[in-house]
Amino acid sequence: MESEIQADMTKKGLSGLQVLGIVLGAMLVTIALTLWLVKIYFFPSDFTPVVLSEPELQLLTRKLDHLDPVPTNAPARNPVTESGTLQPEAYSETGASREIRFSERELNALLANNTDLARKVAIDLSDNLISARILMPMDPDFPFLGGKTIRARAGMMFSYKNDRPVVILRGVSIMGVPLPNAWLGGLKNIDLVNEFGNDEGFWKAFAEGVALIRVEEGNLMLKFNE
Repeated sequence: MESEIQADMTKKGLSGLQVLGIVLGAMLVTIALTLWLVKIYFFPSDFTPVVLSEPELQLLTRKLDHLDPVPTNAPARNPVTESGTLQPEAYSETGASREIRFSERELNALLANNTDLARKVAIDLSDNLISARILMPMDPDFPFLGGKTIRARAGMMFSYKNDRPVVILRGVSIMGVPLPNAWLGGLKNIDLVNEFGNDEGFWKAFAEGVALIRVEEGNLMLKFNE
């Protein structure tokens, strides 16, 4: 068959040397593509940590300060003494905020405070959906993939309806391949709060503690009950 192909190419004006060049070129392209796929899937590059601009950093600082406000009737003071120990202070919820608001960039910038985590996890906020891209180093003793770093993605739907939070696992993918629902415990596309929120445990406590969840393109808002 190969000789027939070569003969056909020769009839069309290709010499044996040209045919050999075409075959070698195809082999090189195949090898390069294979190496590229191996690099992408088994040796992926770390994510680039998000670095906020000065105005963005000032806004994030104000938000963090708002989460831990100084009571209006309390004199301003440094919470840390000169020796580096914390100042004693009576507990109070006066003036405390029960809302958390962060942008997608702010969440990823907070991850950047932990350099290793920021280079292994990236969060995306879209309408009613929180997604994560994760790079997972595998244990050297793990079969086949030991010592490699694999890519994973996950998506979780968050919303608030009928005075209850809605939390739905959209899926988990490993190296671009979605995992079967059976491997996820049959939890895919199920409202976890509705399914488990009536039983004692985490989901019931979570539902009773949340007053509002809103996830929009690039923004997250979470409000807690008293």
